[in-house]
Amino acid sequence: MKKLKENSEHYNWGDNCSGWHLVKTPSLSVIEELMPPNTQEKKHHHKIAQQFFRILKGKAIFEIEKEEIEVEEGNGIHIPPNTNHRIRNDETVDLEFLVISQPNTRGDRFNEEYKN
Repeated sequence: MKKLKENSEHYNWGDNCSGWHLVKTPSLSVIEELMPPNTQEKKHHHKIAQQFFRILKGKAIFEIEKEEIEVEEGNGIHIPPNTNHRIRNDETVDLEFLVISQPNTRGDRFNEEYKN
């Protein structure tokens, strides 16, 4: 079956963010996501899964460990397992991207704990 956002499972996350499961198997996940302006996810890591993010529209800021990396439209970034990270959209337009996870991240997401 040809995969489109329109025929894929949709879910909401974060602050008005959306995702569409284009591929959802135990060994592979491909999701198209949309983040409105000025949104971000919680910093986290995956113990097993590696991820690749490809920016389709807009510009993303990735916080990876203690570094910030700007990734523009048409470019991507690889996140190895056990790497604290999050994606932000600091722009005034929607951010659209693909996130490919191998294996699927179900049950493999651990939010970073902040210590005072």
